[in-house]
Amino acid sequence: MGRFTAIGMGEILWDVLPSGRKLGGAPANFAYHVNELGGVGIPVSRVGDDNFGREALALLGEHRVSTEHISIDPSHPTGTVNASIDDHGVATYSFPDDVAWDYLVFEDSTCELVKQADVICFGTLAQRSPVSRDSILSLLEASPRPLKVYDINLRQEFYDSERIATSLAVADVLKINDEELALVSDMFALPHGEEAALRTLLEKYDLKLVVLTRGGDGSLILSKDESSDLPGTPTEIVDTIGAGDSFTAAMALAYLQDWSLHEINSYATSVAAYVCGQAGAMPTMPKALQIS
Repeated sequence: MGRFTAIGMGEILWDVLPSGRKLGGAPANFAYHVNELGGVGIPVSRVGDDNFGREALALLGEHRVSTEHISIDPSHPTGTVNASIDDHGVATYSFPDDVAWDYLVFEDSTCELVKQADVICFGTLAQRSPVSRDSILSLLEASPRPLKVYDINLRQEFYDSERIATSLAVADVLKINDEELALVSDMFALPHGEEAALRTLLEKYDLKLVVLTRGGDGSLILSKDESSDLPGTPTEIVDTIGAGDSFTAAMALAYLQDWSLHEINSYATSVAAYVCGQAGAMPTMPKALQIS
């Protein structure tokens, strides 16, 4: 495989779990999994000038993930999130605000990196502050080359219809889960039924792909002329943190390889199932799952 470059742009933070702290944040997880799967994943984010920030940079370095485009904020702390895990391994989150990744600003070198990348993944959460939202959207609009994957990633009250619609307008691919689709369907008065709702978004925003994940109930990928609907893979779940991000990373790399939707879906499902069986968002990926 050519070494595709994939950018994860947005939040980086510590998941504070009952078992301890784990480094995460959807864009950082995405970049990490791209690396683990055989691409070049680079997080673009911001941490505080504090111990949590230094630990984050050190840990990414240990995992051979570039930290060159993670800036240091002298005035705001590194992001954290309190995560609780239910009896089925499903996580819920509480995000303190006014943290470093709420103040994303990009150096010229980062702007050039993004413009030359093969894919860029962004979400809604990192757009909760006007500073980061303006920075992210401006950079996306100025970067026609990369495949733009909008992992909608709805959290707490940090979203609204305008923010979602603006993000869809600059995206090539929408990644959404079943709970998020229910919220978006109500918000945009989409037709009843998963496929009908997804096809409406696909056509309205001229997307290349729409990707729906349903946890243990599988995943559905749609393009304008193709579809793939697969059941879930039986897995002994440890926790689901990072599973969706690993699915997104696998899907993006496989799409860049021009695989069929069925091949993309099957591969991404296998990757996410593996991550569900591991603790935390950034497990080591076995060589058998690396894309070739």
